[in-house]
Amino acid sequence: MGDHSHKKTPDTLRSSRWFAPDDLRSFGHRSRMMQLGYSEEDYIGKPIIGILNTWSELNSCHGHFPERVEDVRRGVLQAGGFAVEMPSLSVDESFTKPTSMLYRNMLAMETEETIRSHPLDGVVLMGGCDKTTPGLIMGAITAGVPLIFMPAGPMLSGNYAGKPLGSGSDAWKFWDERRAGNVTDQEWLGMQGGIARSVGTCMTMGTASTMTAIADSMGLTLTGASSIPAADSGHKRMSADCGRRIVDMVWEDLVPSKLITDASIKNAAIVAMATGCSTNAVVHLIAMARRAGVKLELDDLDALGRITPLLANVRPSGKDYLMEDFYFAGGLRALMKQIETKLDTSCITANGKTLGENLEGAVVYNDDVIRPLDNPVYEEGSLAILRGNLCPDGAVIKPAACDPKYYKHKGPALVFDSYPEMKEAINDEDLDVTPDTVLVLRNAGPQGGPGFPEWGMLPIPKALIKQGHRDMLRISDARMSGTSYGACVLHVAPESFIGGPLALLKTGDIVSLDLENRSLDMLVDEDEIARRKAEWVAPKPRFQRGYGYMFSQHVTQADKGCDFDYLERDFGEAAGEPDIF
Repeated sequence: MGDHSHKKTPDTLRSSRWFAPDDLRSFGHRSRMMQLGYSEEDYIGKPIIGILNTWSELNSCHGHFPERVEDVRRGVLQAGGFAVEMPSLSVDESFTKPTSMLYRNMLAMETEETIRSHPLDGVVLMGGCDKTTPGLIMGAITAGVPLIFMPAGPMLSGNYAGKPLGSGSDAWKFWDERRAGNVTDQEWLGMQGGIARSVGTCMTMGTASTMTAIADSMGLTLTGASSIPAADSGHKRMSADCGRRIVDMVWEDLVPSKLITDASIKNAAIVAMATGCSTNAVVHLIAMARRAGVKLELDDLDALGRITPLLANVRPSGKDYLMEDFYFAGGLRALMKQIETKLDTSCITANGKTLGENLEGAVVYNDDVIRPLDNPVYEEGSLAILRGNLCPDGAVIKPAACDPKYYKHKGPALVFDSYPEMKEAINDEDLDVTPDTVLVLRNAGPQGGPGFPEWGMLPIPKALIKQGHRDMLRISDARMSGTSYGACVLHVAPESFIGGPLALLKTGDIVSLDLENRSLDMLVDEDEIARRKAEWVAPKPRFQRGYGYMFSQHVTQADKGCDFDYLERDFGEAAGEPDIF
């Protein structure tokens, strides 16, 4: 597997700089290795592999990582390497507040500096919970050593009262029913226990499964690894395979720049569209691409979305199935085989083979779960990019996951400046609102949230819930969970907190959405917009010190990927190897 010509030799391993013989500095390093209980035979002349582990006791998605790290280590040792576990920021989605997105870039920075500052020849990146995948990969791209991504895998399908439950998607669905008085306390408690039955990430095609599929189709995993459920015994075998493979990748000098190219980024975007990806894919894929020096723009993603049908019948964009069903139907390899003609199959992947070689023999076992090109779930891809006087730098919508009647819509805006204000109003059964009303939440972007929280799936007002309505047009500069659905326009850029046009919208203004023409506008006279702009007063910054202050000073807007400006590849040369004296 791969090129075994051994482009690296023991004396050219990166780690050899730490352990060169007959040197005072190496004396100190070797003595500390002895202090750790290792003999020179354990590590001298062998690739030292860092296993970057994003486990924590509060990250249920990664609850199996203490076991999996040992599976990875087993593979590294079998292949003749030396494995060291390096704890990394967990950024779990459930408990990290105000949002894990605030800390994605912190994980990327930690990953980059952990690799650079230690004697690591290659790394296995253990991630999966939403922001861990892009955070780990962004940092490792910049560090530049060989990497392989080990995806956490989705949890088992949820179930309550004999019916399947999907992560997030059914939480939103049945919360509305509970607000309408249709779900009892006992039923709610039963769903609470049945919706997350094992370790692993959300088992809908949410952000976690979207991002691991992107890493997979970009060539950064063992092809197809992203589909394996966390609790499946195959996941243990895949973990050990990652350990074995990374050792060969070091000898082959198969660095990220050989895997992440314009073509592999395009492949990842096409696959994402075909899976019914999370809207968060836009922000993360752009950030990852820019770290690799690939200039990916919103319009590039929209263009690919127009020509890529949605084939994965997996919720929330699909109607019936979950990730376990997707795996049994053939998984990501089978889906990529369906769209093989749209992909550049000459791209090299982590196992040293081309994508085309890795797709040989892939079979779809259930063509209702993984649809053929002539019977898609939705004719176009999962996402569309809107522009107009409300979002001159772009906004994102997920057409396949919303009621088609909102594809072309005009209605009066009902504007909220904060989530608490909005939450109080939507629970008012006497709220003056109709199905045509456009709910708007602002001050929820990268700066305003702060951190770009997942508040964009605004709850349907209780007054409409009781009338039987379950969707309406909603607009915000926030993100939304990849497990969410509905007619939600997100990532409005520039955000309102820095004076974007959304800050100038007033309750009662008519908003127009035209999906076919990709437009989103407020029907307000330009002179009036200019007058409002002149009167706008910037709000007080969210942070006065610490990491938050650094975040607010340097985070880019949604259309640029929300990386820190000084971490993008074009900002300057990456730091070289550390001095060792």
